[in-house]
Amino acid sequence: MKLFFKIIALTVCWLGVGTVHAQITLDITKGVGGSGIPIVIAPFSGGAPEDIAGTVAADLKRTGKFVPQLPGVRADYAVAGQATPGGSRGYIVQFQLTGAQGSQLLNLSFDVPANQLRAVAHRISDLIYEKLTSEKGLAGTRIAYVAFGRGAYYLVVADADGQNSQVILRSSQPIMSPAWSPEGSRLAYVSFEGRRSQIIVQDVYSGARRSVSAAPGINGAPSWSPDGRRLAFTLSQDGNPEIYALDLASQHPVRLTSSSSIDTEAVWLPDGSIVFTSDRGGSPQLYRIGPGGGSPQRLTFQGDYNARPTVSPDGRYIAMVHRRGGRFYIAVLDLQTRQFRVLTSGGLDESPSFAPNGKTIIYSNGRGVATVSVDGGASQEIALRGNARDAAWAPYGR
Repeated sequence: MKLFFKIIALTVCWLGVGTVHAQITLDITKGVGGSGIPIVIAPFSGGAPEDIAGTVAADLKRTGKFVPQLPGVRADYAVAGQATPGGSRGYIVQFQLTGAQGSQLLNLSFDVPANQLRAVAHRISDLIYEKLTSEKGLAGTRIAYVAFGRGAYYLVVADADGQNSQVILRSSQPIMSPAWSPEGSRLAYVSFEGRRSQIIVQDVYSGARRSVSAAPGINGAPSWSPDGRRLAFTLSQDGNPEIYALDLASQHPVRLTSSSSIDTEAVWLPDGSIVFTSDRGGSPQLYRIGPGGGSPQRLTFQGDYNARPTVSPDGRYIAMVHRRGGRFYIAVLDLQTRQFRVLTSGGLDESPSFAPNGKTIIYSNGRGVATVSVDGGASQEIALRGNARDAAWAPYGR
């Protein structure tokens, strides 16, 4: 298994046993996703080339909160619509959402080009989800991931369901740790072009890219600050892996940690503080420092291995890779209640990333890429081309 470390795992193995600390713990290792609100999704009339109803049904089912049904089945809600040819080779897409008693909850229409029918289906899914749950949906969001095949590595951007994929970089050398900027237009990642590690920032739309760090030794695990002006990452230029923050305008890196241990995998909390992985306590655990560094506060005590943190958009949850009994799981720590939950059934789980609504986590499981809800109640594998890993969920577009 390629462990959580990405770059550092190429040369370092963690050893030791962590200290024991009382914490509320809950294991949720079943992700069922089989129960939910029944909703009828009728096929859209009009003869459009895209199966809009099928996409809407798949989107809603993937949330774990709805169970799509065929017409004629009793359900709490129903969706019907049509997609008829409009001007300039486009389509007029109209849909209605009704309640069990026939009350109309939504009645909207869209004038879209033919190549945007799938995108409007995702939009319809999110409108329905938001109307019935009062939460923002994810169908219209994107993910980035790394794929490997035919002797090359690919950095890919796709819809949240894995469809509409676009390769934005092909390389004969490894690509690792993609991270989205807060506005969702740039990706930072680790590249081994020239057979040495470096941090690259690439514009997703134009393809323009630049190296922002190519220091001697390790350049790894980039993470964006909440305002998008800085990157935190790991450098070993001084002989030991430490956390640095780079101002992208001045190109001046500032060292934030200093210890004889390995400090890596930094991620930012909304208040500007940083969570990172360190073995300074004898085993890999998560620690927190202020925006300018300072004395680290240990956050995790459950078990002897917690690493690869990712922070929910609201800063309440930290998801991570957790090891027990030789298996790797995705777990989450609630910073408000201190409750620690194991969400997956375990194996080779790694590289968690929060969805922009904070309700779902995407991760690699050794077979491909999957999602699990923060409460562990719904899980699903995503069909992606190639040997996919290192998935990262994009923020909502601005």
